[in-house]
Amino acid sequence: MSSSLQQFRQLHQSPDLFILPNIWDAKSALQIQYENYPAVATSSAAVANGLGYEDGEAMPFDEYLLIIRRIIATVQIPVTVDLEMGYGKTDEAVYANISKLVDLGIAGINIEDSMISGSARVVQDAQAFAKRIAYIKNKLAADGRDIFINARCDTYLLKVADTKSATAERLRVYEAAGADGIFLPFISKAADISEAVKSTTLPVNVMCVPGLPDFDSLQKLGVKRISMGPFLFNKVYEQVGLLAGSVRQAKDFGALLS
Repeated sequence: MSSSLQQFRQLHQSPDLFILPNIWDAKSALQIQYENYPAVATSSAAVANGLGYEDGEAMPFDEYLLIIRRIIATVQIPVTVDLEMGYGKTDEAVYANISKLVDLGIAGINIEDSMISGSARVVQDAQAFAKRIAYIKNKLAADGRDIFINARCDTYLLKVADTKSATAERLRVYEAAGADGIFLPFISKAADISEAVKSTTLPVNVMCVPGLPDFDSLQKLGVKRISMGPFLFNKVYEQVGLLAGSVRQAKDFGALLS
């Protein structure tokens, strides 16, 4: 096991809450490292938007890989990648992409259980997604390789029927398939988070969203990891717009130079 992967795994077992900033290029990753965060994660939405694409695998994987290469070459802390649905239609194609990330030294990935169907996002069949996780884990083991697989469960994001029970069942299935962690974007209520944490022995990751409990409360609920999603990127580029507008309105560069 690489030292980066070992460090990354240990962060999920620490008594301290693992705060994971999402970045979009080498410079943002380096800035996070300067702030003494222990690891960084890409945000697929942020990287895609930064390159002029919409989220949802509209960004070609080769272009994404170029950004990832620059990030991993720039920082000394573990890097995990938001792989969306895997950027491949088959298990073999998804595994080929993961292999490229392992070769680069990436410590982990997120892979999600929803998919784009027409113009809508829908959850995949839980067993089908679990089979993909199992395929990846088994192929990694056979090849003498490893990476932290964070299974993203989109039941709260998509507000599926009977969300609590549907989530609990999916978490059990994904754990049995070999996932290393669980990511529940858009879960925010303490009772829901508590129920999810009790449904699995895997470390649970939540995301920065309005209404999320504070860090102390999340730690008491058993959450191990919190990520920032695209919100850091969005806030930075909101400031870009405000600064550019200030220059135009003031007819000087005071806003940039103060």
